[in-house]
Amino acid sequence: MEPLLTHKAKRLNLLDIKTVPIRTFWITSIAFFICFFAWFGIVPFMPDVVKDLGLTPAQKWNATVLAVAGTVFARLLIGKLCDKYGPRLCYTWLLILGSIPVVLSGLVQTPMQFYICRLLTGFIGASFVITQVHTSLMFASNVVGTANATSAGWGNLGGGANRLGMPIIAAIVIGVGVAEADAWRYSMVIAGIACFSMGLVYYFFTKDTPDGNFKELEARGMQVPSTKKDKVGFMEAVKDYRVWLLFVVYAACFGIELTVYGTMDDYLQNTFQLERITAGNIVLSFALMNIFARTLGGYFGDKFGKSRGLKGRVWFLAAILIVEGLMLSLFSLATGLFIGFILLIAFSLSVQMAEGATFSVVPFVNRKAIGSISGIVGAGGNFGAFMAALFLSSKSAVAEKTALIASEALGAEAAAAAQSAAAASAVSAGYLVIGCMIIISGMVALAIKFSTEDEKVAEVELSKLQPELVRIDN
Repeated sequence: MEPLLTHKAKRLNLLDIKTVPIRTFWITSIAFFICFFAWFGIVPFMPDVVKDLGLTPAQKWNATVLAVAGTVFARLLIGKLCDKYGPRLCYTWLLILGSIPVVLSGLVQTPMQFYICRLLTGFIGASFVITQVHTSLMFASNVVGTANATSAGWGNLGGGANRLGMPIIAAIVIGVGVAEADAWRYSMVIAGIACFSMGLVYYFFTKDTPDGNFKELEARGMQVPSTKKDKVGFMEAVKDYRVWLLFVVYAACFGIELTVYGTMDDYLQNTFQLERITAGNIVLSFALMNIFARTLGGYFGDKFGKSRGLKGRVWFLAAILIVEGLMLSLFSLATGLFIGFILLIAFSLSVQMAEGATFSVVPFVNRKAIGSISGIVGAGGNFGAFMAALFLSSKSAVAEKTALIASEALGAEAAAAAQSAAAASAVSAGYLVIGCMIIISGMVALAIKFSTEDEKVAEVELSKLQPELVRIDN
């Protein structure tokens, strides 16, 4: 059989949209953006949802947990499906089927219906895995880390952009005559229609590989993952200790980013006495750093891979994780707004670079099971977010209850202030513990090893690229 993928892009030339790799890069990044926009699209409307459906604080928390739980399961499954059927069909069906619970979220009438929709909507969070698989199949080893990181970073913006985008959609809907109380429902329906439409775009305008779709390659006698090889590849991925180390690593970067940004609004208000709008804008600005920060992580991963081999990619990943942990730990101890702001910028930069660096390593662990490995590692991010959120929630709940009991005799206003201060103190202590755990995970990452054969394969692959890259530069 002929080797698979002989025309991978050697450069990330974003303007060359006529080529299959760059066209796919743009489409998969936009699809990822839309999926995350729709997945978190309900967040700006939660006060309206709570009021409309009569949700209790516990029910609101349960809906959040279900959305994350659905994503963990879907990410574990989707990678294996990508190896078997190709990313094009997987993304098409994820977008089309995922649009259904998004639309239905705007039609729910009971808390149970809302639960079911949040669980099923969480499945579109698996879009991250397909994006990483598709870019890995489209770009050569010298630039795959940069391509993966950039597509993931730009797609991730959807999770923050909805904080502005969904209220704008709601305002437009109100402007055409819809009642303000129902605006959130129409906005979710529109987000679902966007997912469905993107599924059609993905089917008609992308290919699985630069050489064609999996079925086309099989018909031409080219090597593609068969069902049997897919099973072997998945089992090899599950048994490979490096995959689970990367699972932990991604939990320590992407998982912590989700949790920190999810709790940062209240923390900034309670610790530095900022207004809610100011705190929200600061958090949103850090989400926007995904435009370049993830790309930097992938770029430096590729650079260290070029100069130091596969071990160089691991060394950089470990180093940036340790920096991330240090920045979060120091931020947790900051009492002044200026110093805290600087440390938060450093944390945001390093955590997103660590995410990009992680997926500059993933494509080289097992080239026969990139989808399966991407799925497992991607699920690690949501698992980390879930565990960190539970940890901070439990610490805050205990602290608030203790403060309430201690201040009951002081009046309602004093009790509320004491609760806020106790919550901020508990989260600060939680950030410190999490920061230390991240540092440990950075050290653990150094245990990721590649065989001499793996290093030679990567070196040979890179050496074959050099003559063509020199011709392009000249």
